[in-house]
Amino acid sequence: MKVRFCENNKGKSRVYRRLQEEFPDLDAKIKKCLGQCGSCAEQPIATVGGKKVRGKDLEDLYQSIVAALREGVGTEEKEDKEKRKEKKNR
Repeated sequence: MKVRFCENNKGKSRVYRRLQEEFPDLDAKIKKCLGQCGSCAEQPIATVGGKKVRGKDLEDLYQSIVAALREGVGTEEKEDKEKRKEKKNR
């Protein structure tokens, strides 16, 4: 799953580095703009799988990203199991 940060968002580097340390295979990048003008000036934000994730502070943003990743991983795993089950039944 892709995680993207706006380069104008304060503190994004700390969250980015922490994610890279804890999830080395994660596709995380800092981009020039996420197209969320105004939001990144107001609070810490990122996108996870194209969905905006916010935090009241950097720790909250990190926790929100991790939660979104876990939800997404669970969804992908469930879809994969369902596809395998369908193939078996054919």
